[in-house]
Amino acid sequence: MKLNRPLPLLALAGLATLLSAQANATRYPLTVQSCDRQVTFARAPQRAVSHDINMTEMMVALGLQNRMVGYTGITGWNKLNAPLKKALGTLPELARENPSVETLVGRNADFLFAGWNYGLRVGGDLTPATLTPLGIQVYELTESCAHIMKRPAASLDDVYRDIGNLGRIFDVEPRATKLVADMKARAAAIRQQVAKDPGEPQVFVYDSGEDRPFTAGRLAMPDALIAAAGGRNIMNDVNASWTRVNWETVVARNPQVIVIIDYGNVTAEQKRSFLRNNPALKQMDAVKNDRFIVLPYDSATPGIASIDAVATLARGLHPKAFR
Repeated sequence: MKLNRPLPLLALAGLATLLSAQANATRYPLTVQSCDRQVTFARAPQRAVSHDINMTEMMVALGLQNRMVGYTGITGWNKLNAPLKKALGTLPELARENPSVETLVGRNADFLFAGWNYGLRVGGDLTPATLTPLGIQVYELTESCAHIMKRPAASLDDVYRDIGNLGRIFDVEPRATKLVADMKARAAAIRQQVAKDPGEPQVFVYDSGEDRPFTAGRLAMPDALIAAAGGRNIMNDVNASWTRVNWETVVARNPQVIVIIDYGNVTAEQKRSFLRNNPALKQMDAVKNDRFIVLPYDSATPGIASIDAVATLARGLHPKAFR
């Protein structure tokens, strides 16, 4: 007669992991909310395409490269960084800037992760309405929904929601859950540190533009990042996402800190030089006191680098709290 022996600890751990994965497995058909649409997936996508660096980084962080046939919209704006390039390996960039319908159909894509003004254009050729009949499901970046529907101010919850939805769509929910938990823990630790230095520095986000600056209103992610870092976006009362404003308004609000978004053909140092040498702009406190914070594009847009941005902003806005 065989005796029943207890399983080794490693075997038990492996069994627990397997059972947990089975319990969290996505059940199809799956329906998720994407902006003002409900999108139903009969199975996990197998030939996905991501647009822009922030959305591509989310896909990579979830280990989805083997479900992708390519990505778009990164090198045309000089956004590719070394870690992402390594992680993408031989996965091709299908379009240096915005993809076309033909680009996706040519790769037999079955899924596109993009956003409004992040590859998708209102009234343009590339929209959920044009792609769905071709068998290409679209999941829209939550923050970008502000371009097509009324919604509240941007929030880090937008990022967590997108990661969670991707986890469910691709049946990797445990990975998504862990990634979100890690991000929330980092954000909480930063809040606790910032609390040591009271005050709410006034911040202006400078993306680009000399005649009229392109900046972030309350519906764009930097507004949420600045708030999480203990500051206030001086354009928080502008009910828009990324938008253009007048320099006169910026000067009148006199920001204490300027956040420069670093990407494209104009370098962060060139943007800083423009601010320093413009007779009207150099009178602002931020310029006079040389208080600039530079953020790479991927951390200023919704994605896994958002918490890196909060950390960088917190140190720049509240240096006393991190001494």
